[in-house]
Amino acid sequence: MLEKLGLFPAAASTHAGRVDALYLFLIGVSAFFAILIATLIVVFAFKYRRRSDDEQPKLIEGSLALELTWSIVPFGIAMLIFLWGAQLFVSLKTPPKNALDVFVVGRQWMWKVQHLEGRREIDELHVPVGRPVKLTLTSEDVIHSFFVPAFRIKQDAVPGRYTEEWFEATAVGSYHLFCSQYCGTEHSRMIGRVVVMEPADYQAWLSGDGRPAAGANAALATNAAAVSVATAGEGLFKDLGCATCHKSKPGALGPSLAGVFGSQVQLQSGASVAADESYLRESILNPDAKIVAGYQPVMPTFQGQVSEEDLLQLITYIKTLRSS
Repeated sequence: MLEKLGLFPAAASTHAGRVDALYLFLIGVSAFFAILIATLIVVFAFKYRRRSDDEQPKLIEGSLALELTWSIVPFGIAMLIFLWGAQLFVSLKTPPKNALDVFVVGRQWMWKVQHLEGRREIDELHVPVGRPVKLTLTSEDVIHSFFVPAFRIKQDAVPGRYTEEWFEATAVGSYHLFCSQYCGTEHSRMIGRVVVMEPADYQAWLSGDGRPAAGANAALATNAAAVSVATAGEGLFKDLGCATCHKSKPGALGPSLAGVFGSQVQLQSGASVAADESYLRESILNPDAKIVAGYQPVMPTFQGQVSEEDLLQLITYIKTLRSS
């Protein structure tokens, strides 16, 4: 109803209805108490006004029941809002295991998107309807924010770290994509679109058989020979010489990376750390930060030698080594 009246953007994801419900509840509670308090102020000002200069006000004793009521009721409403919001937040930040992985890199002033299968886009994101999509975001320069109003999602892309967001589109169409974080002089031009397609059309587009995108994205979108992210990462792994040290053999200069992703890595300091995307990224750019137990700090840094896309490709390739 509100979307049809133009008060809300289109609701085109599974998140939208739940986010709108909480938002409308907050608006309703705020409006109710604002009207109640304003009304009571007017009523009490009239009812208890001073009627003559020598009038003495009557002594009013406190009411325990009244004080408990105006303490317990707001507390209960606040706890309801907290629990509702916490449950929604956890749901928004926990992507399903079958989610489609997409990498997004923000830079002044564009969004660079790469699909696992190798297709790349600029300022566009093609996704299938009815399929959860997990976005892994980072930035090459300043903080950007990936904002799709119709999906009710907004996630910062932060330099030097990875953030995640997910959604599941419910309606085929084209939806606005904005950067909602002021990121420089041309921030207002950092716009794009999310194109939601039928699964069959999406697969055709992904394989390069679909209609090419228009504008600056056409050259990338029509590249049917694009290699997968993992394959590109494997090539980088070899070209950078990583395979020389990271071997599954005794006496190797570096630890084996087979099965490392998702595991607990023991460090020289005696502590352990989870081998997630952030750990792998730090180990490539700042290898001396966390030295693996049993190995020497001989790995050179690749800071300035690999781009954010290269890092995502390397990490994706390392993930494929989990079952080796």
